[in-house]
Amino acid sequence: MRDSRFARFLALLFAVVLGAAIVTGCGSTKDDSEGSGSSGGAAASDDGASANANAQIKKGLKVVVMPKQLGNPYEELEDKGTVAAIEETGGTAKIQGPTDASASSQVSLLRSITQQKPDAIVLAANDPNAIAPVLKQAMQRGVKVVTQDSDAAADARQIFINQATTQSIGEQLAKQAKEVGGEGEVAVLSATANAPNQNAWIKIMKEELKKPEYSGIKLVKVAYGDDDDQKSFQQAQGLLRAYPNLKAIVSPTTVGIAAAARYVSANAQYKGKVGITGLGTPNQMRKFVKDGTVEQFALWNPEDVGYLGGYAAAALASGQITGKEGETFKAGKLGDKTIGANGEIVLGPPTTFTKENIDDFDF
Repeated sequence: MRDSRFARFLALLFAVVLGAAIVTGCGSTKDDSEGSGSSGGAAASDDGASANANAQIKKGLKVVVMPKQLGNPYEELEDKGTVAAIEETGGTAKIQGPTDASASSQVSLLRSITQQKPDAIVLAANDPNAIAPVLKQAMQRGVKVVTQDSDAAADARQIFINQATTQSIGEQLAKQAKEVGGEGEVAVLSATANAPNQNAWIKIMKEELKKPEYSGIKLVKVAYGDDDDQKSFQQAQGLLRAYPNLKAIVSPTTVGIAAAARYVSANAQYKGKVGITGLGTPNQMRKFVKDGTVEQFALWNPEDVGYLGGYAAAALASGQITGKEGETFKAGKLGDKTIGANGEIVLGPPTTFTKENIDDFDF
């Protein structure tokens, strides 16, 4: 009898231990691996959170600012604006970025930054999906994530600062191709093949070029200079040699447009015959406008993009906003801003620069 009771006790004990093991195995921990599902990740950590528009910005916030690539003139302007905003709110900002414009380099840095647990990360993404898992890990640990200029997957950040609408930029690029090149062959000199903002703009541009008013324009090639000055210069050279009838190069990247303009400016057989346009900064492009290489180009103020990103990060980390559509916050000198669909905040339309107005701008 005693042996029977002992056997039943062992069986009951085994069942309890087995049940506990099953429950533990079905659970998830705070530090799930980067390979976890994309839809149920860190973005859900703010579900149910409520904003307090009257909350004060916390003092002493620590923010990490990550450009696509260190040494990129455009990114430096953008990050300058972000740092200025964070310091205005009483926080500190540290710039950490890769030396090359690759997603893998950003991922490695983000892993290290996540371990430091800053209050927020503000970054321009080199690839929307490749960096998503590590951003979700950061969000799971309470780090607020703001993307600016170039977005990550929507569930891997709370807010995206868009320079202008994707549609308006793509339309602008198509319009520039026609106004600068007239009718004939045009090419695009982009940044990296995976750059989400560049690809979105080019996609819209291609759709625009299908319209009747652009029937005389043929897009012959999209080349990639990887936002590297020398490679972009070589790509511009290759386009002009491969397509001797090329009428224009449209470059939606500040590195690419400057490199293409430099090549055309130095070669008499192309100067005045091949139009260079796209997105660039006035200070970077002024000499090419004045020497007749470039008739027009466009851009927003990169510092304002970064400045808005910095204030959004401070508002997020302070509980003023959570990233939901319709929430508002004060963005310093830029005034009140409202969050749109999918956590997007649009800075405003780009400005077109020509020889008539380029000296009115200094950035």
